Amino acid sequence: MRHMTKDDLLAEIERDRASHIAFLQAFIREPSPNPPGDTRQAAAVVARYLAHRNVGASIVAPREDLPNVVSEFEGGRSGRRLVMNGHIDVFPVGDGKGWSRDPWSGALEDGHVHGRGACDMKAGTAASVIAFSYLHAQRAALAGSLCLTAVSDEETGGRWGSHWLLENDTRWHGDCMINAEPGGLQTVRFAEKGTLRLTFTVRTAGAHGAYLHKSESATRIAASLINRLGQIETIVPDLAPSLRAYLALPEVRAAADRAMGAGAADIMTCPTLNIGTVQGGLKVNMIPASCVFEADVRLPIGLDADRVMQTIHAILADYPQAEVAVQEAASNPSNSCAHDHPMVSILARNAEAVSGVRPVAIPSLGATDCKFWRYRKVPAYIYGPAPTRMAAADECVAVEEFITVIKTHALSAWDYLTGGN
Repeated sequence: MRHMTKDDLLAEIERDRASHIAFLQAFIREPSPNPPGDTRQAAAVVARYLAHRNVGASIVAPREDLPNVVSEFEGGRSGRRLVMNGHIDVFPVGDGKGWSRDPWSGALEDGHVHGRGACDMKAGTAASVIAFSYLHAQRAALAGSLCLTAVSDEETGGRWGSHWLLENDTRWHGDCMINAEPGGLQTVRFAEKGTLRLTFTVRTAGAHGAYLHKSESATRIAASLINRLGQIETIVPDLAPSLRAYLALPEVRAAADRAMGAGAADIMTCPTLNIGTVQGGLKVNMIPASCVFEADVRLPIGLDADRVMQTIHAILADYPQAEVAVQEAASNPSNSCAHDHPMVSILARNAEAVSGVRPVAIPSLGATDCKFWRYRKVPAYIYGPAPTRMAAADECVAVEEFITVIKTHALSAWDYLTGGN
């Protein structure tokens, strides 16, 4: 009997394109906004698809309304262990205002599938599920093992999803992980910025608005402090010289700007500061006695929260005229893995063969569940569709990009598990 080749696998996936699209449409049509986070019906779509393909799967639900669909299989001989990961939960839509069609329509129009989560990331998760099922059918030809983790709690931090799985069961760690979050077909993501969320509270005595000689204004101090906090963006991260040189390459910078917008390359290796909320004062003719503002600092590779806090405390020392407190609300370190790992070249080679575009390895500015694997020293890489109107009204995904991601992930897993480096 002739053994299946990569070309055969590719032909099978292409032959079944109508069923792939139908699966994605059904997946989108089951709302799974998080918050509130009930993903049971959407997870059931995944479980039914795998059952139809004769793939055994389990539901792991540390919280009943946030089930994780997991599966694994062994190949025909020993080898490496690869994990495919994606999430089922999506952003909320509120009252649906601004949408030109039902946010949960899954409509197929003009070469796109429409609906909340279409690109972030039901297309990517569906692609992983589909690729996994085709590889399961050919498992005897593979070396090592393959895992699938379709999780239900990425949008609110992963406590009941990827983080929980990795904390409680080493089966899902693996030797490498691939993910299809929306990053664009031009890139493979190998790193992410970390987050440092801070709440600043400024307090003064306060007074009548005409009596400025009696009290400092908490809002004016806050405004000054916000401007001074811009110093954070001048901190230089401690990058390995080889990585710094790689990220400075013209083709890497160009790929970052194409994928994330002009200017993205300039902030890939720099910390950034966003003041997300400011609340102060009670009435226009009163000197505010308090002002509270929240800061979102993004930490590039090579910069930890402690260095940022040292800078902040040095700045706060210059404000003795007020009581200023800073509270750390949440923090995740930046995370990265090798930009020249074999999986990067495997993904790039297969993506180019499928789409004609060879992706370039770059860091992401935002965060994904990849961080949980990278924190455990497991290389994790993203190759997914474009973030077309991600988190906005009329979110959609191009059908051709969806099919490209299915093929690229299937072929790359095949290569990784057959030694086709």
